[in-house]
Amino acid sequence: MGAERRRFGRGRPARGAVLLGCAGLLAGCASMPDSGDVTVVKASKPGDSQVRVYPVTPREKAEPGEIVDGFLEAMTGDDPGFATARKYLTKQAAASWRPEESITVLSAAPARQTTVREPEQEGASGRVYQLAGEEIATVDRRLAYQPATPQKYRGEPLHLSQVTTPEGKEWRIDSLPQGLLLGESDFQRNYRSVNKYYFAAGRGWVVADPVYIRQRQDPVTQTVQALLDGPTGWLGPAVDSNFPSGTALKEGVRTLAPDDRNTLKVPLNEKADNVGLDRCRKMAAQVLFTVGELSSTKVEEVELQRSNGSRLCVLNESQKQNYVTDRSVAFPENPYFVDTAGKLAKLEVTGDDVGRPQHVPGPFGDGSLRLGAVAVARDERHAAAVTGEGRTLRVSSIETESTPREPVVTSNGPAGRRLSAPSWDGRGDLWVADRDPAGPRIRLVPGGTGKPQDVVTPWLLDGIRIEALRLSEDGVRIALLLKEGDTTTLRIGRVERRTSGGRQTVSVVDLQSVAPRMESVTSVSWAGASRLVVLGKLAGGVQQVRYIQTDGSTSASGIPGLNEVKAVAAANDERAPLVAASSDDGIVRLQAGANWQPVGEKGTFPVYPG
Repeated sequence: MGAERRRFGRGRPARGAVLLGCAGLLAGCASMPDSGDVTVVKASKPGDSQVRVYPVTPREKAEPGEIVDGFLEAMTGDDPGFATARKYLTKQAAASWRPEESITVLSAAPARQTTVREPEQEGASGRVYQLAGEEIATVDRRLAYQPATPQKYRGEPLHLSQVTTPEGKEWRIDSLPQGLLLGESDFQRNYRSVNKYYFAAGRGWVVADPVYIRQRQDPVTQTVQALLDGPTGWLGPAVDSNFPSGTALKEGVRTLAPDDRNTLKVPLNEKADNVGLDRCRKMAAQVLFTVGELSSTKVEEVELQRSNGSRLCVLNESQKQNYVTDRSVAFPENPYFVDTAGKLAKLEVTGDDVGRPQHVPGPFGDGSLRLGAVAVARDERHAAAVTGEGRTLRVSSIETESTPREPVVTSNGPAGRRLSAPSWDGRGDLWVADRDPAGPRIRLVPGGTGKPQDVVTPWLLDGIRIEALRLSEDGVRIALLLKEGDTTTLRIGRVERRTSGGRQTVSVVDLQSVAPRMESVTSVSWAGASRLVVLGKLAGGVQQVRYIQTDGSTSASGIPGLNEVKAVAAANDERAPLVAASSDDGIVRLQAGANWQPVGEKGTFPVYPG
């Protein structure tokens, strides 16, 4: 473990930012000239997630370039309120700078151009430094991460002037953009993704809304405050918060922590004083699900309090199950796949004999129908399968013997342009894309047996083809693989439902790019409340399986390599193993902490329920 640091000035080492890590105390320096090419400030090497950076204050008589470098360094520090970074600013700039406004994430640490210029205004004095880098993402005021296609950073420059201090004239930054500017490795070291939870609009189950918080600055309080601030802008139209508008922590409450009984007491302001018991319990559920994401803290019970300190309501861990999508579904979920004879087979996750999968009962497992792509309902009682070379979609029981039913959806498209793989949402509805060039559309089959209806897709234009779709368990989000030209990209759409005159309209809107740095994506599966497992290639790279958050940020969890992967599947419960189809090894699965393990069968289209 290590970090690249610097010395400031001409031959005189300044106090560099101090890093603490698993290997001990690390402090390093490197010489930096006053002129030359672009200078990069690097606080840590990628992967140094346990390194802590303690920034240092400006040295006396520091040159303007040193002040800029020191400020960029201090933005990567762990100190509360960025107090050290503010020491590089004039008093006025320090008072007006709002680092929490936003974060701009660069592929590498920001660089300052060492060729500086005087301000252009007549009579002005000082120095101007332009910062450079490749922008790859932003984090907004609501803490929502948004990836971007890599592009040149075009932020405002830094302006420096001289101020009078007890030690004499000193250079300080008097004009700068709001927010933080961080390299990707420093962002990943200082910030972590957590889910806050809201309720699906008009429904009784929670939906994950990922945000980023500072890792070491009171994560419980940060996360609860983020929850009270409301959902992120993208997810907001599809979810409800049960907290009354304006609800916040009680005035004067600065920190939250569970007591020795693992109860988190949350004092609220007067906006929540008069809520009813049912609504209060839903509010407490939102808090309990949210703080449950924090591995550093164990919370088994949440107590919400009125502004006068009296108890509003209590919810404990055993009651969380009342607020999930399907209360009948329990771990373990079982994976399935289509064998070489076109029959649906089931793998018992807890079974000792992984080499002998069992065919399901009924027409999907007895060979009376040859299956293509499949989707298993979340209760594992029924499945849907594309048959007839992609022309028909059928639903059948996989618990009992039965005869084939009539198709629920039929496509009239030519070969290769018919039905996609189907997917079930947590409401029990079945989704499929009809890729007929004469009328491409997404179709929804209520309950898997109702009359199909067309989903409103204003973005499905000429030249765009849906390669695959996967619905989240909560039914609020949909992962889409869209092909445009020779490129297949991963997008997340928001599912919105509107009822008017007794008729429901379902739309998929506001598509967001999730993996803009991936050159091509060939398979995607939900792997938790806000995580996907994706098979694809990074630009200029080789094929890989990786985890990606639904906001587009990359998960820290690594996945061992596997040759010639064709498809990959994950369960909603993150404890279940990954399952994949490989040209070399057939159907394989990956248990936590192990390598890929063949199950002894060739086959295609591995799936978990959903």
